[in-house]
Amino acid sequence: MQPNRSLKSKLIRFLTVGAANTVVDFSVFAALLTLEFNAFAANVCAWIVAVSFSYFANSRWSFEASSELGDRRSAPRFLVTGAIISLGVSTLTIALLSSFVPLWGAKVIGTGIATVLNFFASKWSIEGSLT
Repeated sequence: MQPNRSLKSKLIRFLTVGAANTVVDFSVFAALLTLEFNAFAANVCAWIVAVSFSYFANSRWSFEASSELGDRRSAPRFLVTGAIISLGVSTLTIALLSSFVPLWGAKVIGTGIATVLNFFASKWSIEGSLT
């Protein structure tokens, strides 16, 4: 059983995992671009690696996993909300902004927007509650 953490503690842990997750995401993205992957394909592949790490770390360290949900229900919820929010926002941001700002600038902007939305989506996915 995990301790009952405050919202502030969960947020700090989520941001810590998010920083590590961003390194994973950006590293895979950069490696795939170096291998001449299309930016959108590289973004999807990097997201798959990063979201796997993120679920594992957040479900075991940042949030208090719901015993009612378990991994069988919380992992798919996490992946679906993550796909809609982080993958959707980052891909849309790259598509909309890469004509106006450098590709990496668009990726960073998309990541920032997705971080705010993902805190609540992750909390709901893992704990089964937004409160």
